[in-house]
Amino acid sequence: MRCSPVYWTILASALVIPPLMPSFTQAADEVLEEVIVTATLRPQSLLEVPSSVTVLDSRTLQDAGQQHFEDVLGLVPNLNWAGGTSRPRFFQIRGIGEREQYEGAPNPSVGFLIDDIDFSGIGMAATLFDVKQIEVLRGPQGTRYGANALAGLIAVRTNDPEQTANYGVQGSIGNYNTRSLGVTATAPVAALNSAWRLSLQQYRSDGFMTNNYLHRKDTNDRDELSGRFKWHWQVSDDSTVDVALIHANLDNGYDGWAIDNSRNTLSDEPGKDSQRATGTSVRYTSAAWNPYTLTVIGSYLDSDSVNSFDADWGNAQSWSPYIYAYYMRSDRDRTNKTLEVRLASPAVSDDQRLAWLVGAYALRMNERGSDVLFGQYADPGDPVFSSVDRLLTDYAATNLAVFGQLDGYFAPRWRWSAGMRAEQRRARYQDQDPIGGGSSSDLRARNRMLGGQLSLTHELTNTANAYVSVARGYKAGGFNLGGSVPAAQRYFAPEYLWNAETGIKVVALNGRLFADADVFYQWRRDLQVRSGQQLDPSNPGTYTFITSNIARGYNTGVELSTRYLLTVNWELGGSLGLLRTRASGAVDENGTVVPEREQAHAPEYTAAASVTWRPVQGWMARADVVAKDNFYFDVATDHNQQSRAYTIANIKAGYEQSTWSVYAWSSNVFDKDYSIRGFYFSNEPPAWDTKLYTQKGDPRTVGVTGSWKF
Repeated sequence: MRCSPVYWTILASALVIPPLMPSFTQAADEVLEEVIVTATLRPQSLLEVPSSVTVLDSRTLQDAGQQHFEDVLGLVPNLNWAGGTSRPRFFQIRGIGEREQYEGAPNPSVGFLIDDIDFSGIGMAATLFDVKQIEVLRGPQGTRYGANALAGLIAVRTNDPEQTANYGVQGSIGNYNTRSLGVTATAPVAALNSAWRLSLQQYRSDGFMTNNYLHRKDTNDRDELSGRFKWHWQVSDDSTVDVALIHANLDNGYDGWAIDNSRNTLSDEPGKDSQRATGTSVRYTSAAWNPYTLTVIGSYLDSDSVNSFDADWGNAQSWSPYIYAYYMRSDRDRTNKTLEVRLASPAVSDDQRLAWLVGAYALRMNERGSDVLFGQYADPGDPVFSSVDRLLTDYAATNLAVFGQLDGYFAPRWRWSAGMRAEQRRARYQDQDPIGGGSSSDLRARNRMLGGQLSLTHELTNTANAYVSVARGYKAGGFNLGGSVPAAQRYFAPEYLWNAETGIKVVALNGRLFADADVFYQWRRDLQVRSGQQLDPSNPGTYTFITSNIARGYNTGVELSTRYLLTVNWELGGSLGLLRTRASGAVDENGTVVPEREQAHAPEYTAAASVTWRPVQGWMARADVVAKDNFYFDVATDHNQQSRAYTIANIKAGYEQSTWSVYAWSSNVFDKDYSIRGFYFSNEPPAWDTKLYTQKGDPRTVGVTGSWKF
């Protein structure tokens, strides 16, 4: 059943909207604490940021989440994600973002950082254990982050070292053979005037699919190890060094597609979706040039990933008397190196009427890949046709940018900000077919792009701000890969996006209510869209993705969010995102102009509502309801198949003390069936009818979590 946006507007207004503020203490004069947004060029109060931002703090992540960023995605208005993987990697903010990236030329629209380490396009490592907050900046980050943040930026911050030694243990058990164990430790090092923090967690689950052919329930399992180490060093009175180390090993199975779109697969060669990532970042901050502050941020990431699957989704028995067996495997080894330098004056204040910031940024990405497709096919009585296709790829991209920002007052209670970023991106791609011999591609591209933002903020009161902003974002061009791509479609141009936005942010009712609302309109030019085409109906491995430019499009909508302490024991929250998108000027493979239509993976509404009860005695309970409208799985040049709108409920209840806690929880309480990705193609002999195949979201899960601190 599809509920109208009006219904969700009424519900969101009644229940008050998502968690944006941090945890609170139990006191009679209880108020919401200030949230600091760290992913902007300067740390700012959420109330003062002149753009649409959602911050999920540690209390929200603990109450509403279990294991992964996937658990709390529904709390963020106008944020969606596409399946096709075991964990979310491809995000859409306000309807803009990739839905897959199987070729060896990554070019993300949504930036993704974990402790300053660039995980854009490979964000599987965003597990929630020992995470401080997650910030989602909606709209183009043309000044802050450039080409990799056309749609927005997601930044994950883990907990910092503490000056008091403490240690913790957390464990969970649940259905589907789910179990996890995590430990944390933090302590000061007085001799070095520093402190450190270590966290380790192992999580396992059999997954939610049953392989009836192999008689196994773990072919779509999750096996996730995450380890993090942070060190904070107070070098001097005016200088600090912060070091973060991350290691993630997500060795997940991948058997998520069934011929009949059920949770019962027939694959004889289940695949895997794994990522082993090791990264580090170093942030040096110094005010030695008083009153100016120098910030230097360097990061390095090495990520090895494997995505493999049974491409025919069946076995010898299911396809008999035909011989039909295909298996696909893609290996990727990516390294990211970044360096950013900023010099800033003091922030704007009553005594500082003008502030400036200048900086430079460099990114070097290298990705080596290997794609292998094994296949056999034969009609009854015919000789078996066997094939092995292998492609070795080598991709490199270098981004260089300079940026600057000015902030100031031009009248009492009127604040302005202007920023600009100039960026150059060079990319080169080469591949080789070691079986067929020879080099099939040697492609190069260079783009020079310019973006920025201009905003005006009016301080209505000391606790209420209204703003209006205009921002220009960009995304670099590139090339389509594979020998079957027509020469005319080999290259595609950069995309540019203008974002006009106005909003209001308010703290009211003596600090018990925080609410914000914004309205935005985005003009898109030369939209980069990916469509799929199956070159050989009898070979599912020939399904080829092609990125092309559509002349124009727009994305417009409304975003609401709030948090309300109804009483000292009761808190209400929620979110609402309304979205309308259009793209025009698309041409299909026959040269026919495609009618204007909504963009893919852009639901017209996303909504969430929550209620939390936390009395002083130690008991707690929370209930969440998350809803999403239907959306197209792909662009109009591919197919017109859609998901179904859905609503799911999650609950959690437990008992908390200062040193220990225990919770019972359930996600998707009513076991709602919903889809997170769909492909429309031919995969079943002998008729080879084109059909929609979907990957399902998680079913109902239940479990218990306990923790102990000492």
